[in-house]
Amino acid sequence: MNHWLMAPLLLPLVAGMVNLLLSGRGINGQRWVSLASTAGVLAVSIGLLGKAAGGAMEVYWLGNWPPPFGIVLVLDRLSGLLLVTTNLLALLSLVHATDGTDRRGHNFHVLYPVQLLGLNGAFLTGDLFNLFVFFEVLLIASYCLALHGGGPDRVRAGLHYVVLNLIGSALFLLALGTLYGLMGTLNMADLALKVGVASQEQAAPLRAGGLLLVVVFGLKAAILPLHGWLPALYGSVLAPVAALFAVMTKVGVYAIIRTVTLIFPPEGAVGHMIAAVLPVLALLTLAAGGLGALAADRLRLLIASLVVLSVGTLLAGIGQMTSQGIAAALYYLPHTTLVTGGLFLLAEPIAHQRGAWADRLDRGVDPVGSTGLAMLFFLGAVAVAGLPPLSGFIGKLLLLRSVPPVQGAWLWGVVLGSSLLSLMALSRAGNVLFWGKPALDADNGAPGWRQLLPATLLLGASLVLTVAAAPVNRFTEATARQLLGPRDYIEAVLGAEAQGERP
Repeated sequence: MNHWLMAPLLLPLVAGMVNLLLSGRGINGQRWVSLASTAGVLAVSIGLLGKAAGGAMEVYWLGNWPPPFGIVLVLDRLSGLLLVTTNLLALLSLVHATDGTDRRGHNFHVLYPVQLLGLNGAFLTGDLFNLFVFFEVLLIASYCLALHGGGPDRVRAGLHYVVLNLIGSALFLLALGTLYGLMGTLNMADLALKVGVASQEQAAPLRAGGLLLVVVFGLKAAILPLHGWLPALYGSVLAPVAALFAVMTKVGVYAIIRTVTLIFPPEGAVGHMIAAVLPVLALLTLAAGGLGALAADRLRLLIASLVVLSVGTLLAGIGQMTSQGIAAALYYLPHTTLVTGGLFLLAEPIAHQRGAWADRLDRGVDPVGSTGLAMLFFLGAVAVAGLPPLSGFIGKLLLLRSVPPVQGAWLWGVVLGSSLLSLMALSRAGNVLFWGKPALDADNGAPGWRQLLPATLLLGASLVLTVAAAPVNRFTEATARQLLGPRDYIEAVLGAEAQGERP
């Protein structure tokens, strides 16, 4: 077994425990512990992605219990990609937080590693019950981080978020109980085998359990009509928290991918139903995100609506259940996660420059006089709107190419229409924030390098993904083929002899 698979879980766990012990001794020690552990997890994640890139799967059985019993961690191309994306975003968001944001509440450096533990565990686990456990770990940490700094808007949005996710957790447990009662297992690979040979009597409750899972994961991913909590929450929390939260919707997207490619593939009755409804929900989410961005009256709300739009874009590719569609979505995933995270970080110094007007998109207010902020905003706007030549354009082009325009008229229309809406919203925001001659006293102090460097690196990831588009796309195509052929996953987890049970 590859013991390195435990590092993305153990390092944040130890960091959170150490920071709890250091809570009465000042924040500098906690900062170094958090930075060192997050950088270590990122380095390990890059190494694990390198191992997974060759196509081999790594399986780690905690306690060495035989399959399908016990807790199992599984590394494949998809989990490796999400580990690197998550921990790169987490490290740069943490660097931004050390400018003083982490002092605006209690135990920031205890909660931040715990949320990272939950995120990494969700991407590595091979068991639905432990996916629920890691969901709860990251959610509990996110509840507290959402309230970090206080304020009525933050408390109101945080309370809404907590209540909805408690309902989601109850539905998740109900779905798990249904599936376990029917199949006698919650191991994903074992479920894939047993769902395929389920009896006719089990069809109706199995369908109910599968649809409940999709509802729960849709809530986590913020799919229409379960997306209402996201703009208010992401628009009110502190900048580094909002940036880290940009990857939380991807946990729901990841869980949906596992559900529709492994547990309930489209050739089955349950999978066929999910595959039929998913593209429709994806296009509606795309439209809602574009309209929300156009209607936003604050920069942070605009960026939050772009997160909703990105979820719709990802699911529009995944819902096709083809290697081309899934590959396009997986290319787009790190792009949108890192760029929206960078925009959230950039929104803070922009708001600071505008003083009492903060990030409100009101005309008649003196514009921001920083050329550096304007250039970074322009880079982020071009990337997130999907304009050429950056990676957002490449990702959407790959998505459109995956379906001919005659067969995918709705997809082409909604993707291009939502891109136009986001471009209009970003153009309006740029005009309000930066166009014109600033007043002599409008500058509230130039932002320091610690504030701008993380945002610059995250937005610059779009340039890297553009330059490396060919190898990244080859990787995502291989990942899509691996997902659509789950035989290797099942064999890696359960052993070659288990394949004889597959119908």
